[in-house]
Amino acid sequence: MVNFMLEIKGDLENLTNLQPEGGCNDPNFPYYFKLKCGNCGELSQKETCVTLSEVVQLPKGKATANLSQRCKFCGRDGSVLMIPGRGRAVTDEDSESGKFVPIMMFDCRGFEPTGFSFRDGWTAESLAGTKFESIDLSDGDFVEYDEKGQCPVGVSNLQERFVVVR
Repeated sequence: MVNFMLEIKGDLENLTNLQPEGGCNDPNFPYYFKLKCGNCGELSQKETCVTLSEVVQLPKGKATANLSQRCKFCGRDGSVLMIPGRGRAVTDEDSESGKFVPIMMFDCRGFEPTGFSFRDGWTAESLAGTKFESIDLSDGDFVEYDEKGQCPVGVSNLQERFVVVR
């Protein structure tokens, strides 16, 4: 059992509180990433989608997880269990300092997550208080104009990483 923390960072221009809509613990927010088999090292060709609201029974025993999958190369079973309550929004202070911010923790058995994919469903707030919802970060950035604050707002230079947490 290894816990991996998904951490992100980026440049926020006149924005703060970048996070999944509904917060980091939103049960319906989909996290997309690839899985690397802990046995043979094979990397999944397609991204896997995991949400807190989807729970499956593991093949052996009575345990549950958010994802149960078999390596297509060696046939080994693995699972991913999301651990809510460890993430937070990225603030403008985080952006200025260039710090990675924890978003979600994953308890991975038999697999290692890699290559988180930013998609839609993000939210942020301008420094003037305007809320921006349904932000699509698929292209790696977001640009808009804040009428209330009379200034451009944006997200750019997004980076992600999975860090082992002991």
